Amino acid sequence: MDANEQAMKAIQEGELEKAAELLHTAIEENPEDPVPYINFGNVLAELGESEKALNFYQKALELNNEAAAAYYGAGNVLYNEEKYAEAITMYQQAHKAGLDDASLHYMMGLTYMHSGRLPHAMASLQRALECSPNDTDARFYYGLCLAQSEQIDEAIPHFKQVIKEDEEHADAYYNLGVASMYHDDLLSAISYFDKAIECQEDHLLAQNGKKQAEKMLEQ
Repeated sequence: MDANEQAMKAIQEGELEKAAELLHTAIEENPEDPVPYINFGNVLAELGESEKALNFYQKALELNNEAAAAYYGAGNVLYNEEKYAEAITMYQQAHKAGLDDASLHYMMGLTYMHSGRLPHAMASLQRALECSPNDTDARFYYGLCLAQSEQIDEAIPHFKQVIKEDEEHADAYYNLGVASMYHDDLLSAISYFDKAIECQEDHLLAQNGKKQAEKMLEQ
């Protein structure tokens, strides 16, 4: 097992400092291999060293401009810094370089959502679900995109699937409450808002939704 492989094992075991030392050794032993630079970038990103992480991803890309994992890692760092336009560019490059998995499309979907580009977000999240049909988070955000695009009836089955997969998903209950209000089913709305509050006591949107539904019911 070489230094890079040992580092990967250390990362899996949560020993990031040890991993960093091993990756330093791996880079010294083989400075032309982009993989240890990518892994070092991942460790630095995990440690919150964003700028240093980006430098290591950049070095990996100088060695191999088709290193999809470097583009993806850089995209994640930029996403966490809320630099969404730059993150999208990196994710697109990762896709162009051959990465085509659920995690990439999920992150692209979230980034497009934060950028207000709902059609792009929907397409990416739909692709994420095609790659991984049991991805509850991707399904929730896909449903949210549909709801925000006023495709309420299309969104409802996705939110129902989410609460089937995760019975404590407060936001899914809340959105089902909103959908019920849209259909003037106030009793169901209150029931869903109650479930949201049961899962998350400080869910302000659900609390407000419930008050609004109760007020409408009294009229």
